[in-house]
Amino acid sequence: MPRIIGIDIPDNKRLEISLTYIFGVGRHLSNQIIARLGLNPDMRAVKLTQDDIARINALLQDEYVVEGDLRRQVQNNIKRMVNIHCYRGLRHRSGLPVRGQRTRTNSRTRKGRRKTIANKKK
Repeated sequence: MPRIIGIDIPDNKRLEISLTYIFGVGRHLSNQIIARLGLNPDMRAVKLTQDDIARINALLQDEYVVEGDLRRQVQNNIKRMVNIHCYRGLRHRSGLPVRGQRTRTNSRTRKGRRKTIANKKK
């Protein structure tokens, strides 16, 4: 398995799909990286040479925010919203959906399992 920025990418998949296993790299960005380095997108990741891996590593570290730095940046943004008590921060703090989704029927995984309350005895 080729190792790029500390992540083992799957070697039996096409290169453009394999690069998406890196946090912060989607299909569009992986295609940009492949085109920029002049690699074949249909090539399997197993066939990458050490030189190709080094070039991909250098490009990702120099020009893009990916993996640990991106995760840290996202967590800092959430922490900032919680600290300033904005609406999105309050939703994050209480574990509810942040982006306007409904909460009556969905969002069970964030709020937890529904607790049934015993009926009144007649």
